[in-house]
Amino acid sequence: MKIELLGAIDYAKLKNELKNRNVENVDEIVEYIKELEKWGRADKVSAAGRLSRFAGDVFEVLGLTEENTFDKNTKYIKRVTGMGHDSITDHDYLVFAIKDVSPVIEQTIIAERYSSFTIKSRREADFSNAGFYTPDFHDKNGNVILNNEEAKNEYQNYMQYLFSVYSRLEGMGLPKEDARFILPYCYNSNIIMGVDAHTLKDMIIKYTKTHLSKIQEIREFGEALRRIAEEHIPYIIEEIDKVPYKDEDPVRKVIDDNIDSEEYQVLDGVKLLNSSANIDDTILVSALMGRYQYTAEQAKRLLDSAVAENPNFKEELMHSIVFAGDKHELTQVNFQFHVPLSLAVLTHLTRHRAHELLVPEFAPTVDLSQYKIPPKAKKICPGELEKIFASNIDMYNHFKNDYGIRDEDLVYFTLSGNMVNVVTNMNGKTVEHILALRECSKAQWETQGMARGMHNEISNLEGAELFSSMLGSSCMTQGYCKEGKESCGKIQKLQEAKKKLEITS
Repeated sequence: MKIELLGAIDYAKLKNELKNRNVENVDEIVEYIKELEKWGRADKVSAAGRLSRFAGDVFEVLGLTEENTFDKNTKYIKRVTGMGHDSITDHDYLVFAIKDVSPVIEQTIIAERYSSFTIKSRREADFSNAGFYTPDFHDKNGNVILNNEEAKNEYQNYMQYLFSVYSRLEGMGLPKEDARFILPYCYNSNIIMGVDAHTLKDMIIKYTKTHLSKIQEIREFGEALRRIAEEHIPYIIEEIDKVPYKDEDPVRKVIDDNIDSEEYQVLDGVKLLNSSANIDDTILVSALMGRYQYTAEQAKRLLDSAVAENPNFKEELMHSIVFAGDKHELTQVNFQFHVPLSLAVLTHLTRHRAHELLVPEFAPTVDLSQYKIPPKAKKICPGELEKIFASNIDMYNHFKNDYGIRDEDLVYFTLSGNMVNVVTNMNGKTVEHILALRECSKAQWETQGMARGMHNEISNLEGAELFSSMLGSSCMTQGYCKEGKESCGKIQKLQEAKKKLEITS
Protein backbone atom coordinates (compact mmCIF):
# COMPACT_ATOMS: atom_id res chain seq x y z
CA MET A 1 0.00 0.00 0.00
CA LYS A 2 1.28 3.44 -0.93
CA ILE A 3 -0.60 6.72 -0.48
CA GLU A 4 0.61 10.15 -1.51
CA LEU A 5 -1.00 13.56 -1.30
CA LEU A 6 -0.91 14.98 -4.84
CA GLY A 7 0.17 18.59 -5.17
CA ALA A 8 2.06 18.47 -1.90
CA ILE A 9 5.75 19.33 -1.89
CA ASP A 10 8.18 16.39 -1.79
CA TYR A 11 10.32 17.70 1.07
CA ALA A 12 12.98 15.01 0.80
CA LYS A 13 13.44 15.82 -2.89
CA LEU A 14 13.46 19.55 -2.11
CA LYS A 15 16.09 19.07 0.57
CA ASN A 16 18.37 17.13 -1.81
CA GLU A 17 17.92 19.75 -4.52
CA LEU A 18 18.84 22.58 -2.16
CA LYS A 19 21.91 20.68 -0.92
CA ASN A 20 23.02 20.04 -4.52
CA ARG A 21 22.86 23.80 -5.08
CA ASN A 22 24.97 24.40 -1.96
CA VAL A 23 22.18 26.36 -0.26
CA GLU A 24 22.91 27.16 3.37
CA ASN A 25 20.55 26.35 6.25
CA VAL A 26 18.70 23.72 4.18
CA ASP A 27 16.92 22.11 7.13
CA GLU A 28 15.62 25.45 8.37
CA ILE A 29 14.40 26.42 4.90
CA VAL A 30 12.60 23.13 4.37
CA GLU A 31 10.92 23.32 7.77
CA TYR A 32 9.84 26.89 7.03
CA ILE A 33 8.29 25.80 3.70
CA LYS A 34 6.50 22.98 5.50
CA GLU A 35 5.01 25.52 7.88
CA LEU A 36 3.99 27.76 4.95
CA GLU A 37 2.09 24.88 3.31
CA LYS A 38 0.18 24.10 6.51
CA TRP A 39 -0.35 27.82 7.10
CA GLY A 40 -1.90 28.24 3.66
CA ARG A 41 -4.37 25.42 4.26
CA ALA A 42 -5.30 26.73 7.69
CA ASP A 43 -5.74 30.26 6.26
CA LYS A 44 -8.57 29.14 3.97
CA VAL A 45 -10.43 27.19 6.61
CA SER A 46 -10.01 29.84 9.28
CA ALA A 47 -11.25 32.52 6.87
CA ALA A 48 -14.35 30.44 6.14
CA GLY A 49 -15.05 30.21 9.85
CA ARG A 50 -14.63 33.95 10.40
CA LEU A 51 -16.57 35.09 7.35
CA SER A 52 -20.00 34.34 8.80
CA ARG A 53 -19.24 36.10 12.09
CA PHE A 54 -16.95 39.04 11.36
CA ALA A 55 -17.75 42.42 9.85
CA GLY A 56 -16.26 43.23 6.46
CA ASP A 57 -16.27 41.59 3.05
CA VAL A 58 -14.60 38.32 2.17
CA PHE A 59 -11.29 39.91 1.16
CA GLU A 60 -11.08 41.88 4.39
CA VAL A 61 -11.64 38.67 6.32
CA LEU A 62 -8.95 36.91 4.25
CA GLY A 63 -6.56 39.75 5.06
CA LEU A 64 -7.34 39.44 8.75
CA THR A 65 -6.69 35.71 8.62
CA GLU A 66 -3.41 36.06 6.73
CA GLU A 67 -2.11 38.39 9.42
CA ASN A 68 -2.60 35.72 12.08
CA THR A 69 -0.06 33.04 12.92
CA PHE A 70 -0.60 29.40 12.01
CA ASP A 71 -1.22 28.58 15.66
CA LYS A 72 -3.88 31.30 15.98
CA ASN A 73 -5.70 30.18 12.85
CA THR A 74 -5.52 26.54 13.92
CA LYS A 75 -6.84 27.40 17.36
CA TYR A 76 -9.76 29.25 15.79
CA ILE A 77 -10.54 26.32 13.46
CA LYS A 78 -10.58 23.91 16.39
CA ARG A 79 -12.93 26.20 18.30
CA VAL A 80 -15.41 26.39 15.41
CA THR A 81 -15.27 22.70 14.53
CA GLY A 82 -15.48 21.83 18.21
CA MET A 83 -18.92 23.44 18.20
CA GLY A 84 -19.96 21.08 15.41
CA HIS A 85 -19.46 23.46 12.47
CA ASP A 86 -17.31 21.06 10.41
CA SER A 87 -18.45 22.53 7.09
CA ILE A 88 -15.65 25.12 7.16
CA THR A 89 -13.16 22.28 6.55
CA ASP A 90 -14.94 21.43 3.29
CA HIS A 91 -12.82 24.19 1.72
CA ASP A 92 -9.57 22.30 2.28
CA TYR A 93 -9.59 19.80 -0.57
CA LEU A 94 -7.04 17.04 -0.95
CA VAL A 95 -6.29 14.63 -3.80
CA PHE A 96 -4.57 11.33 -3.07
CA ALA A 97 -2.79 8.81 -5.27
CA ILE A 98 -3.48 5.36 -3.83
CA LYS A 99 -1.47 2.37 -5.00
CA ASP A 100 -1.92 -1.33 -4.27
CA VAL A 101 -5.05 -1.47 -2.17
CA SER A 102 -7.65 -4.18 -2.57
CA PRO A 103 -11.28 -3.73 -3.71
CA VAL A 104 -12.20 -4.07 -0.03
CA ILE A 105 -10.67 -0.62 0.43
CA GLU A 106 -12.14 0.54 -2.86
CA GLN A 107 -15.72 -0.35 -1.93
CA THR A 108 -15.31 0.99 1.59
CA ILE A 109 -14.10 4.43 0.53
CA ILE A 110 -16.59 4.76 -2.35
CA ALA A 111 -19.34 4.59 0.26
CA GLU A 112 -18.29 8.16 1.14
CA ARG A 113 -20.66 9.96 -1.23
CA TYR A 114 -18.95 13.36 -0.86
CA SER A 115 -15.66 12.10 -2.26
CA SER A 116 -14.49 11.66 -5.85
CA PHE A 117 -12.79 8.58 -7.26
CA THR A 118 -11.13 7.42 -10.46
CA ILE A 119 -10.31 3.72 -10.50
CA LYS A 120 -8.31 1.56 -12.90
CA SER A 121 -10.77 -0.25 -15.15
CA ARG A 122 -11.01 -4.00 -14.83
CA ARG A 123 -12.80 -4.12 -18.19
CA GLU A 124 -9.76 -2.91 -20.10
CA ALA A 125 -6.65 -3.58 -18.00
CA ASP A 126 -5.02 -6.99 -17.53
CA PHE A 127 -4.88 -7.87 -13.82
CA SER A 128 -2.96 -11.15 -14.11
CA ASN A 129 0.15 -9.55 -12.59
CA ALA A 130 -1.56 -6.96 -10.41
CA GLY A 131 -0.41 -8.51 -7.15
CA PHE A 132 -2.58 -8.94 -4.07
CA TYR A 133 -2.89 -8.16 -0.38
CA THR A 134 -2.03 -10.71 2.30
CA PRO A 135 -3.34 -10.06 5.84
CA ASP A 136 -2.15 -11.52 9.08
CA PHE A 137 -4.66 -14.09 10.26
CA HIS A 138 -6.39 -13.65 13.62
CA ASP A 139 -8.67 -15.78 15.75
CA LYS A 140 -12.10 -14.60 16.94
CA ASN A 141 -10.49 -12.80 19.88
CA GLY A 142 -8.30 -10.74 17.60
CA ASN A 143 -5.05 -12.57 18.36
CA VAL A 144 -2.71 -13.59 15.53
CA ILE A 145 -3.05 -17.37 15.14
CA LEU A 146 -0.04 -19.51 16.09
CA ASN A 147 0.36 -20.92 12.57
CA ASN A 148 -0.06 -17.55 10.90
CA GLU A 149 2.90 -18.00 8.52
CA GLU A 150 1.64 -21.41 7.43
CA ALA A 151 -1.80 -19.97 6.73
CA LYS A 152 -0.34 -17.01 4.86
CA ASN A 153 1.76 -19.32 2.68
CA GLU A 154 -1.26 -21.47 1.82
CA TYR A 155 -3.35 -18.35 1.18
CA GLN A 156 -0.75 -16.92 -1.20
CA ASN A 157 -0.44 -20.16 -3.14
CA TYR A 158 -4.22 -20.29 -3.52
CA MET A 159 -4.48 -16.69 -4.68
CA GLN A 160 -1.69 -17.24 -7.20
CA TYR A 161 -3.67 -20.19 -8.49
CA LEU A 162 -6.77 -18.01 -9.01
CA PHE A 163 -4.70 -15.45 -10.92
CA SER A 164 -3.31 -18.24 -13.11
CA VAL A 165 -6.88 -19.37 -13.84
CA TYR A 166 -7.73 -15.76 -14.76
CA SER A 167 -4.85 -15.77 -17.29
CA ARG A 168 -5.89 -19.18 -18.63
CA LEU A 169 -9.47 -17.99 -19.16
CA GLU A 170 -8.18 -14.98 -21.07
CA GLY A 171 -6.06 -17.33 -23.17
CA MET A 172 -9.21 -19.31 -24.01
CA GLY A 173 -10.75 -16.15 -25.46
CA LEU A 174 -12.83 -15.00 -22.50
CA PRO A 175 -12.81 -11.16 -22.41
CA LYS A 176 -11.05 -9.47 -19.49
CA GLU A 177 -14.35 -8.04 -18.28
CA ASP A 178 -15.67 -11.60 -17.87
CA ALA A 179 -12.50 -13.33 -16.69
CA ARG A 180 -12.35 -10.85 -13.80
CA PHE A 181 -15.42 -12.51 -12.25
CA ILE A 182 -13.10 -15.08 -10.60
CA LEU A 183 -10.60 -12.52 -9.31
CA PRO A 184 -10.41 -12.68 -5.49
CA TYR A 185 -11.05 -9.46 -3.59
CA CYS A 186 -7.41 -9.22 -2.50
CA TYR A 187 -6.06 -8.06 -5.88
CA ASN A 188 -4.33 -4.71 -6.03
CA SER A 189 -6.27 -1.72 -7.28
CA ASN A 190 -5.08 1.82 -8.01
CA ILE A 191 -7.15 4.89 -7.25
CA ILE A 192 -7.09 8.67 -7.38
CA MET A 193 -9.27 10.00 -4.56
CA GLY A 194 -10.40 13.58 -4.04
CA VAL A 195 -11.78 14.42 -0.61
CA ASP A 196 -12.31 17.46 1.59
CA ALA A 197 -10.83 17.64 5.07
CA HIS A 198 -14.25 17.24 6.69
CA THR A 199 -14.87 13.91 4.96
CA LEU A 200 -11.26 12.83 5.45
CA LYS A 201 -11.65 13.30 9.21
CA ASP A 202 -14.80 11.13 9.18
CA MET A 203 -13.03 8.47 7.10
CA ILE A 204 -10.08 8.26 9.48
CA ILE A 205 -12.43 7.89 12.45
CA LYS A 206 -14.49 5.21 10.71
CA TYR A 207 -11.49 3.19 9.55
CA THR A 208 -9.50 3.32 12.80
CA LYS A 209 -12.13 3.57 15.55
CA THR A 210 -15.09 1.42 14.53
CA HIS A 211 -15.79 -2.24 13.79
CA LEU A 212 -14.34 -1.68 10.28
CA SER A 213 -10.88 -1.44 11.86
CA LYS A 214 -11.06 -5.19 12.50
CA ILE A 215 -10.27 -5.59 8.81
CA GLN A 216 -6.52 -5.12 9.00
CA GLU A 217 -6.14 -3.45 5.60
CA ILE A 218 -8.87 -0.88 6.34
CA ARG A 219 -7.18 0.00 9.64
CA GLU A 220 -3.80 0.31 7.89
CA PHE A 221 -5.39 2.55 5.28
CA GLY A 222 -6.96 4.77 7.93
CA GLU A 223 -3.68 5.00 9.82
CA ALA A 224 -1.86 6.00 6.61
CA LEU A 225 -4.41 8.76 6.00
CA ARG A 226 -3.97 9.94 9.58
CA ARG A 227 -0.19 10.24 9.16
CA ILE A 228 -0.70 12.42 6.09
CA ALA A 229 -3.28 14.50 7.96
CA GLU A 230 -0.88 14.98 10.89
CA GLU A 231 1.70 16.43 8.50
CA HIS A 232 -0.51 18.54 6.23
CA ILE A 233 -3.80 19.28 8.01
CA PRO A 234 -3.11 18.81 11.72
CA TYR A 235 -6.14 20.87 12.72
CA ILE A 236 -8.43 17.82 12.23
CA ILE A 237 -6.41 15.52 14.51
CA GLU A 238 -7.82 16.86 17.78
CA GLU A 239 -11.39 16.14 16.64
CA ILE A 240 -10.33 12.61 15.63
CA ASP A 241 -8.74 11.99 19.00
CA LYS A 242 -11.89 13.04 20.84
CA VAL A 243 -13.83 10.10 19.38
CA PRO A 244 -13.71 6.90 21.47
CA TYR A 245 -13.11 3.51 19.88
CA LYS A 246 -16.32 1.60 19.15
CA ASP A 247 -15.80 -1.85 17.67
CA GLU A 248 -19.48 -2.75 17.75
CA ASP A 249 -21.84 -2.29 14.81
CA PRO A 250 -25.05 -1.12 16.58
CA VAL A 251 -27.32 -2.11 13.67
CA ARG A 252 -25.93 -5.63 13.51
CA LYS A 253 -26.12 -6.01 17.29
CA VAL A 254 -29.85 -5.18 17.33
CA ILE A 255 -30.49 -7.63 14.50
CA ASP A 256 -28.38 -10.41 16.04
CA ASP A 257 -30.14 -9.98 19.39
CA ASN A 258 -33.65 -10.08 17.96
CA ILE A 259 -33.69 -12.00 14.68
CA ASP A 260 -32.52 -15.46 13.75
CA SER A 261 -29.88 -15.23 11.05
CA GLU A 262 -31.08 -16.10 7.57
CA GLU A 263 -29.14 -16.51 4.35
CA TYR A 264 -29.92 -13.68 1.99
CA GLN A 265 -31.22 -14.38 -1.49
CA VAL A 266 -30.09 -12.43 -4.52
CA LEU A 267 -33.01 -10.82 -6.30
CA ASP A 268 -33.96 -12.08 -9.74
CA GLY A 269 -34.00 -8.52 -11.09
CA VAL A 270 -34.18 -4.84 -10.21
CA LYS A 271 -37.09 -3.95 -7.93
CA LEU A 272 -38.57 -0.48 -7.54
CA LEU A 273 -39.34 -0.18 -3.82
CA ASN A 274 -40.71 3.35 -3.64
CA SER A 275 -41.18 6.35 -5.89
CA SER A 276 -42.77 9.77 -6.02
CA ALA A 277 -46.41 9.80 -7.11
CA ASN A 278 -47.49 11.20 -10.51
CA ILE A 279 -43.97 11.43 -11.88
CA ASP A 280 -44.75 13.32 -15.10
CA ASP A 281 -47.05 15.92 -13.55
CA THR A 282 -44.76 16.42 -10.56
CA ILE A 283 -41.85 17.28 -12.87
CA LEU A 284 -43.90 19.53 -15.13
CA VAL A 285 -45.76 21.36 -12.35
CA SER A 286 -42.49 21.82 -10.44
CA ALA A 287 -40.96 23.36 -13.57
CA LEU A 288 -43.74 25.93 -13.84
CA MET A 289 -43.60 26.67 -10.11
CA GLY A 290 -39.86 27.16 -10.18
CA ARG A 291 -39.72 29.30 -13.29
CA TYR A 292 -42.72 31.53 -12.70
CA GLN A 293 -43.17 31.37 -8.89
CA TYR A 294 -46.69 30.00 -9.22
CA THR A 295 -48.39 28.13 -6.41
CA ALA A 296 -48.98 24.44 -7.06
CA GLU A 297 -52.63 25.13 -7.85
CA GLN A 298 -51.76 27.92 -10.30
CA ALA A 299 -49.16 25.77 -12.02
CA LYS A 300 -51.63 22.88 -12.41
CA ARG A 301 -54.25 25.22 -13.90
CA LEU A 302 -51.69 26.65 -16.33
CA LEU A 303 -50.60 23.16 -17.34
CA ASP A 304 -54.19 22.08 -17.99
CA SER A 305 -54.87 25.27 -19.95
CA ALA A 306 -51.76 24.82 -22.10
CA VAL A 307 -52.67 21.20 -22.85
CA ALA A 308 -56.18 22.27 -23.88
CA GLU A 309 -54.64 24.57 -26.49
CA ASN A 310 -51.80 22.24 -27.48
CA PRO A 311 -52.27 18.50 -26.79
CA ASN A 312 -48.49 18.00 -27.18
CA PHE A 313 -47.55 20.63 -24.60
CA LYS A 314 -46.62 18.16 -21.84
CA GLU A 315 -44.36 16.19 -24.15
CA GLU A 316 -42.71 19.37 -25.47
CA LEU A 317 -42.14 20.72 -21.96
CA MET A 318 -40.74 17.40 -20.71
CA HIS A 319 -38.47 17.24 -23.76
CA SER A 320 -37.11 20.73 -23.02
CA ILE A 321 -36.44 19.77 -19.41
CA VAL A 322 -34.68 16.48 -20.17
CA PHE A 323 -32.73 17.43 -23.27
CA ALA A 324 -32.40 21.21 -23.45
CA GLY A 325 -32.21 22.45 -19.88
CA ASP A 326 -30.09 21.80 -16.81
CA LYS A 327 -32.49 19.03 -15.72
CA HIS A 328 -32.93 20.44 -12.22
CA GLU A 329 -36.69 19.92 -12.42
CA LEU A 330 -36.04 16.17 -12.54
CA THR A 331 -34.64 16.30 -9.01
CA GLN A 332 -38.17 16.79 -7.67
CA VAL A 333 -39.02 13.10 -8.13
CA ASN A 334 -37.33 10.16 -6.40
CA PHE A 335 -36.93 6.43 -6.92
CA GLN A 336 -35.74 3.79 -4.46
CA PHE A 337 -34.37 0.66 -6.09
CA HIS A 338 -33.24 -2.74 -4.81
CA VAL A 339 -30.58 -3.89 -7.27
CA PRO A 340 -28.85 -7.29 -7.56
CA LEU A 341 -25.26 -6.88 -8.78
CA SER A 342 -22.04 -8.82 -8.91
CA LEU A 343 -19.15 -7.24 -7.05
CA ALA A 344 -17.36 -7.08 -10.40
CA VAL A 345 -19.63 -4.29 -11.57
CA LEU A 346 -20.72 -2.73 -8.28
CA THR A 347 -18.34 0.18 -8.87
CA HIS A 348 -20.16 0.91 -12.15
CA LEU A 349 -23.09 1.99 -9.97
CA THR A 350 -21.28 3.32 -6.90
CA ARG A 351 -19.08 5.68 -8.93
CA HIS A 352 -22.18 7.78 -9.67
CA ARG A 353 -22.04 9.95 -6.56
CA ALA A 354 -25.36 11.79 -6.88
CA HIS A 355 -27.47 9.08 -5.25
CA GLU A 356 -27.72 7.71 -1.75
CA LEU A 357 -26.40 4.17 -1.77
CA LEU A 358 -26.27 1.44 0.87
CA VAL A 359 -23.20 -0.65 0.03
CA PRO A 360 -22.97 -3.95 1.91
CA GLU A 361 -20.01 -4.47 4.21
CA PHE A 362 -17.82 -7.48 3.58
CA ALA A 363 -17.65 -9.13 6.98
CA PRO A 364 -19.57 -11.34 7.25
CA THR A 365 -22.24 -10.28 4.73
CA VAL A 366 -21.20 -11.73 1.36
CA ASP A 367 -22.55 -15.22 0.68
CA LEU A 368 -19.96 -17.01 -1.45
CA SER A 369 -22.58 -19.43 -2.80
CA GLN A 370 -24.35 -16.59 -4.63
CA TYR A 371 -22.59 -15.66 -7.85
CA LYS A 372 -23.08 -14.74 -11.49
CA ILE A 373 -21.60 -16.52 -14.50
CA PRO A 374 -21.03 -14.29 -17.58
CA PRO A 375 -22.97 -15.53 -20.64
CA LYS A 376 -19.78 -15.74 -22.74
CA ALA A 377 -18.16 -17.95 -20.10
CA LYS A 378 -21.03 -20.43 -20.45
CA LYS A 379 -20.17 -20.74 -24.14
CA ILE A 380 -16.37 -20.47 -24.14
CA CYS A 381 -15.55 -22.44 -20.98
CA PRO A 382 -18.75 -24.13 -19.76
CA GLY A 383 -18.58 -25.27 -16.15
CA GLU A 384 -15.15 -23.73 -15.50
CA LEU A 385 -16.30 -20.80 -13.38
CA GLU A 386 -18.83 -22.90 -11.49
CA LYS A 387 -15.96 -25.16 -10.36
CA ILE A 388 -13.95 -22.16 -9.21
CA PHE A 389 -16.81 -20.75 -7.13
CA ALA A 390 -17.49 -24.16 -5.56
CA SER A 391 -13.83 -24.82 -4.70
CA ASN A 392 -13.53 -21.27 -3.33
CA ILE A 393 -16.25 -22.04 -0.78
CA ASP A 394 -14.32 -25.14 0.28
CA MET A 395 -11.14 -23.10 0.70
CA TYR A 396 -12.97 -20.44 2.70
CA ASN A 397 -14.42 -23.10 5.03
CA HIS A 398 -10.97 -24.67 5.41
CA PHE A 399 -9.44 -21.40 6.58
CA LYS A 400 -12.41 -20.57 8.79
CA ASN A 401 -12.77 -23.95 10.48
CA ASP A 402 -9.35 -25.63 10.31
CA TYR A 403 -7.32 -22.53 11.11
CA GLY A 404 -10.02 -20.86 13.24
CA ILE A 405 -9.72 -17.53 11.46
CA ARG A 406 -12.17 -14.69 12.08
CA ASP A 407 -14.51 -13.38 9.38
CA GLU A 408 -12.71 -10.03 9.00
CA ASP A 409 -9.57 -11.76 7.66
CA LEU A 410 -11.54 -13.97 5.28
CA VAL A 411 -13.06 -11.16 3.21
CA TYR A 412 -10.40 -11.70 0.55
CA PHE A 413 -11.94 -15.04 -0.40
CA THR A 414 -14.85 -13.09 -1.83
CA LEU A 415 -14.72 -13.38 -5.62
CA SER A 416 -15.62 -10.56 -7.97
CA GLY A 417 -18.52 -12.56 -9.37
CA ASN A 418 -20.21 -12.96 -6.00
CA MET A 419 -23.60 -11.25 -5.83
CA VAL A 420 -25.06 -8.72 -3.42
CA ASN A 421 -28.29 -6.73 -3.24
CA VAL A 422 -27.80 -2.97 -3.14
CA VAL A 423 -30.35 -0.38 -1.97
CA THR A 424 -30.19 3.05 -3.56
CA ASN A 425 -32.29 6.17 -3.65
CA MET A 426 -31.88 8.51 -6.62
CA ASN A 427 -33.72 11.48 -8.04
CA GLY A 428 -34.96 11.75 -11.60
CA LYS A 429 -31.90 13.66 -12.80
CA THR A 430 -29.58 10.93 -11.58
CA VAL A 431 -31.79 8.22 -13.08
CA GLU A 432 -31.73 9.97 -16.47
CA HIS A 433 -27.94 10.35 -16.33
CA ILE A 434 -27.24 6.75 -15.30
CA LEU A 435 -29.61 5.20 -17.83
CA ALA A 436 -28.21 7.36 -20.64
CA LEU A 437 -24.77 5.88 -19.92
CA ARG A 438 -25.66 2.34 -18.90
CA GLU A 439 -28.31 1.50 -21.51
CA CYS A 440 -25.75 2.25 -24.21
CA SER A 441 -24.65 -0.96 -25.93
CA LYS A 442 -21.01 -0.01 -25.20
CA ALA A 443 -21.69 -0.32 -21.48
CA GLN A 444 -20.73 -3.53 -19.65
CA TRP A 445 -23.38 -6.22 -20.21
CA GLU A 446 -24.43 -6.60 -16.58
CA THR A 447 -24.83 -2.86 -16.07
CA GLN A 448 -26.91 -2.74 -19.25
CA GLY A 449 -29.22 -5.29 -17.66
CA MET A 450 -29.36 -3.25 -14.46
CA ALA A 451 -30.23 -0.08 -16.38
CA ARG A 452 -32.92 -1.79 -18.44
CA GLY A 453 -34.36 -3.23 -15.24
CA MET A 454 -34.59 0.24 -13.72
CA HIS A 455 -36.13 1.58 -16.91
CA ASN A 456 -38.71 -1.20 -17.04
CA GLU A 457 -39.73 -0.59 -13.43
CA ILE A 458 -40.27 3.11 -14.14
CA SER A 459 -42.15 2.31 -17.36
CA ASN A 460 -44.61 0.26 -15.34
CA LEU A 461 -45.50 3.24 -13.17
CA GLU A 462 -48.78 4.93 -13.93
CA GLY A 463 -48.19 8.61 -14.63
CA ALA A 464 -44.53 8.23 -15.65
CA GLU A 465 -45.05 7.61 -19.37
CA LEU A 466 -43.41 10.81 -20.64
CA PHE A 467 -40.42 10.65 -18.31
CA SER A 468 -39.89 6.97 -19.10
CA SER A 469 -40.03 7.59 -22.86
CA MET A 470 -37.08 9.96 -22.60
CA LEU A 471 -34.81 7.62 -20.67
CA GLY A 472 -32.05 5.58 -22.28
CA SER A 473 -29.06 5.94 -24.58
CA SER A 474 -28.78 9.13 -26.64
CA CYS A 475 -29.10 7.25 -29.94
CA MET A 476 -32.57 6.09 -28.92
CA THR A 477 -33.76 9.29 -27.24
CA GLN A 478 -32.09 12.06 -29.24
CA GLY A 479 -30.87 10.48 -32.46
CA TYR A 480 -27.13 10.97 -31.93
CA CYS A 481 -24.25 8.99 -30.46
CA LYS A 482 -21.82 10.33 -27.85
CA GLU A 483 -19.21 7.63 -28.52
CA GLY A 484 -17.88 9.18 -31.73
CA LYS A 485 -15.41 6.89 -33.49
CA GLU A 486 -16.04 4.19 -30.88
CA SER A 487 -19.74 4.01 -31.71
CA CYS A 488 -21.24 0.53 -31.87
CA GLY A 489 -22.89 1.43 -35.19
CA LYS A 490 -26.45 1.36 -33.88
CA ILE A 491 -26.95 5.06 -34.63
CA GLN A 492 -26.25 4.51 -38.33
CA LYS A 493 -28.86 1.75 -38.49
CA LEU A 494 -31.40 3.96 -36.73
CA GLN A 495 -30.71 6.83 -39.12
CA GLU A 496 -31.04 4.53 -42.16
CA ALA A 497 -34.33 3.16 -40.84
CA LYS A 498 -35.58 6.72 -40.30
CA LYS A 499 -34.69 7.70 -43.87
CA LYS A 500 -36.51 4.65 -45.28
CA LEU A 501 -39.55 5.50 -43.20
CA GLU A 502 -39.51 9.09 -44.49
CA ILE A 503 -39.22 7.90 -48.11
CA THR A 504 -42.08 5.41 -47.81
CA SER A 505 -44.32 7.94 -46.07
